[in-house]
Amino acid sequence: MEVRPPLSDAELNELFAAAWPGHRAASFAAVLERSTAWIAARRAGRLVGCVHVAGDGGAHAFIPDTTVHPDERRRGPGVRPVRAAAEAARASGAQWLHVDDEPHLAAF
Repeated sequence: MEVRPPLSDAELNELFAAAWPGHRAASFAAVLERSTAWIAARRAGRLVGCVHVAGDGGAHAFIPDTTVHPDERRRGPGVRPVRAAAEAARASGAQWLHVDDEPHLAAF
């Protein structure tokens, strides 16, 4: 697991395309540039999970889109990065960490 590692659009788009049906290729540079932190999980050098932390520069931070490759789900590459993201948010001064939540995500 890595905190704020270099990530290419190619590897992020590959992960998001596998994890999110209908994902369209995008540039992630602006998102990462404005992020409080991002955490990457790799297996054998391949990006298999990514957690992004956005913040308001003050007390609030949020995790908008925890992403784990379908082949890796229920094996830990989401839980550990979310914990690391919470620690990174805390270290940046955030007192509240919000997470996107929808009924179909309850099991996560």
